[in-house]
Amino acid sequence: MSEVEAFTDGACLGNPGPGGWAALLRAKGSERMVAGGDPATTNNRMELMAAIGALEALKRPCQVMLTTDSRYVMQGIEEWVPKWRANGWRTADKKPVKNQDLWQRLSAAVSTHQVRWKWVKGHNGHVENERVDQAAREQAELMKGAA
Repeated sequence: MSEVEAFTDGACLGNPGPGGWAALLRAKGSERMVAGGDPATTNNRMELMAAIGALEALKRPCQVMLTTDSRYVMQGIEEWVPKWRANGWRTADKKPVKNQDLWQRLSAAVSTHQVRWKWVKGHNGHVENERVDQAAREQAELMKGAA
């Protein structure tokens, strides 16, 4: 099984507002950036899309070390998703899960791979995090006026 490093970030110009996401994939010394955006979204949705985009870009099952600056994504996939799934995609107080569509999509993408999660502090000089942050911001800028 191939080993892949993935670095992800999402950005939003206003929250909600135009947003972008980016993921840097690194394997065997080569790199690939994948990115996208949405003209009307939230920061959390873009963070989720960055992780989804990274995992869905992989053509076959891989061992993935996914680095994110989003505690929302990391805590969600590691702690909340199993509980939500068991509760019929309802929160502890019986409300529908926000961003359920993307949580389900991320959960499906994770199930294809062996994923380990790593959190890094954003805007703190982590080289790859800074690169995906810049790429996500560029995608968000492209979405301005696209709504």
